[in-house]
Amino acid sequence: MTDGWRFVLYLHLLSMAFFVGGQLVFGLAVVPLMRGEGDRERLRAVARRFGYGSLAALLVLILTGWAMASHFQLWDSSTLRWKLALVALVIVLALSHLRYPKLHALQGAILLASLVIVWLGLELATGGG
Repeated sequence: MTDGWRFVLYLHLLSMAFFVGGQLVFGLAVVPLMRGEGDRERLRAVARRFGYGSLAALLVLILTGWAMASHFQLWDSSTLRWKLALVALVIVLALSHLRYPKLHALQGAILLASLVIVWLGLELATGGG
């Protein structure tokens, strides 16, 4: 892999770490702690800030993923197609979560789908897809 494509992969992985890792930290640490304090306004502010960062990370993921799929000619891969279907699902779930923020099952579904996307990305990166 040339240094340019290594950098594209680096950006992709960094954005993935922010998007998925942030969900884990937010869901397992921030929300339970701040909900227990009863500080809903601060929790909303943190969620809003994380949401903006997540949108930026998602944009980088889409752009770098598109570039890599094109460069490495992965568009015919069934693994990539499953990954893209799950990315579309995550986007729909995230938009639904904006509309229904108290529906906590959406958060869990987004995290679960995101973890499967990471798994499929590993399959693609290691030639398993």
